[in-house]
Amino acid sequence: MKKYLIFDVDGTLWDSTPIVARGWNRAISEAEGCDVVITPERLRREFGQPMDVIADHLFGGITDQERRQRLLDQCCLYEQKLLEENQTDISYPGMRDGMEKLAEEYRLYIVSNCQCGYIELVMEKNHMTHLIRDFECFGNTGTCKGETIRTLMARNEIPREEAVYIGDTKGDQEAAKLAGISFIHAAYGFGQVEDADAVIHEFAGLGQVLKKL
Repeated sequence: MKKYLIFDVDGTLWDSTPIVARGWNRAISEAEGCDVVITPERLRREFGQPMDVIADHLFGGITDQERRQRLLDQCCLYEQKLLEENQTDISYPGMRDGMEKLAEEYRLYIVSNCQCGYIELVMEKNHMTHLIRDFECFGNTGTCKGETIRTLMARNEIPREEAVYIGDTKGDQEAAKLAGISFIHAAYGFGQVEDADAVIHEFAGLGQVLKKL
């Protein structure tokens, strides 16, 4: 039986890409030598990967690594500000109530390839900080998602056979495999996955799927 649920964020809990795209385009407009236009669709193809990989893909034309990092930092700064100001619910239908119900039976965690501070914002905006027992991100570990999951599991003494990662991309599936745990594909999210241990087409379906694992 699965007792420990570890969640991805973007494409699994909420879709922040329209807001993030606005923030990133603002940062790009203030930068020299970069004419990239960021769209929500483009971000959906990139999200799930480590932040440095996303920067390589989107800002590869900036060969100076320090300049590229400064631009990424500014993107994250504007993204954070716009998300803090946002008053619209961008979570997936049923997510907030579903997390409340799941917390009654399971222990909930979050692991993402995001920057520091992002998961805290997600929890705060969705009023679920009290539901999440621990979280970890690329911004803290600097490692791939699979290793970051393993870091969180080791810290919380989570048995592999009792844990599952819920995410929406092939990268999430590979991360779960590296961590040695089951994977549930959130098919309503950003990516396509084959051979997941289970699939959900809406967040509300997670509870029933878990009982079958």
